[in-house]
Amino acid sequence: MKVLLYSEGMKYIGKSGLGRAIEHQKKALTLEGISFTTDYRDDFDLMHINTYFGQSYRLLHKVKKQGKPIVYHAHSTKEDFQNSFIFSNAAAPLFSKWILHCYSHGDVVLTPTPYSKQLLQKAGLEQPIIPISNGIDLSFYKATAEMGASFRQKYGYKETDKVIMSVGLYIKRKGILDFVALAKAMPAYQFIWFGYLNLHQVPHEIREAVETKLPNLQFAGYVAPDELRNAYCGADLFFFPTYEETEGIVLLEALAMGQEILIRDIPIYEGDLVDGKHVYKGKTNDDFQRLINGILEGDLPSLKAAGQERIRQKDLRCIGSELRSAYETAIQLHKADGGGMSVPGTK
Repeated sequence: MKVLLYSEGMKYIGKSGLGRAIEHQKKALTLEGISFTTDYRDDFDLMHINTYFGQSYRLLHKVKKQGKPIVYHAHSTKEDFQNSFIFSNAAAPLFSKWILHCYSHGDVVLTPTPYSKQLLQKAGLEQPIIPISNGIDLSFYKATAEMGASFRQKYGYKETDKVIMSVGLYIKRKGILDFVALAKAMPAYQFIWFGYLNLHQVPHEIREAVETKLPNLQFAGYVAPDELRNAYCGADLFFFPTYEETEGIVLLEALAMGQEILIRDIPIYEGDLVDGKHVYKGKTNDDFQRLINGILEGDLPSLKAAGQERIRQKDLRCIGSELRSAYETAIQLHKADGGGMSVPGTK
């Protein structure tokens, strides 16, 4: 079995969570011993498609005409498109119709979590949907004292500073307004946000937040994975105030690095991460302020070890096996629906 792993516009999406998910797929397939190509001009047996832009849609129909199975990866939902870019809320219904139309061409649809599967089914998608985590490369996310020291030196933090970090695009859905508000309310702590988006693409309130000048607030922009790993190692708390996710790869990374974690209490994490066991959860800025104080002053017990253990099941070595199973399911369903490809054998 040879897979076409197709993703359009990596120049634009490469620094996003979607771009990172695609890189995870490549490594997971490599670890599993599944042959793949990213060039649609190569020979392949099955297409695994990650994007829903114009070229993706045209290629999708070309592959269908060739009689090959298609696995569509549903990274996006209407819910996580809202509260992102300018006019995103107004465009959300049309966006939802478009992505569902694209996803409906898959013999099988993959999505990162049972929660996102539920959203897609509620929206009316009738294709078989298999939840598979984007996964985490545990071999890369291992902390050392040098990493933490490098982070603090680069960003001007003293050993005694208590540093709160977050990661995400400059969009309202990520909770960036709350992050800035808490930095204003808690001057004794240092706040740093990693991630970037052209400010011409976001509403005025987001531009205003990012341009806020506070002595305890930094916007570091986009950084390479190894530098972000240093930050996970050197910060005292990973704060993830997002309002909506299909998974949240940066949360997986922070868990893998053994960080203290504070997240917003939203439905996606209800069954997976237990409040007070793996992470701490809050709903309002008052909750967050109380929990931040409790975590950083040592009044609340550390959850690092439990969170780190929880993430082991999402190692990319496990994800590769799940992708193989999903591909074989797609081939079986495609064959039953009139396709002619046989199910592959062993690696």
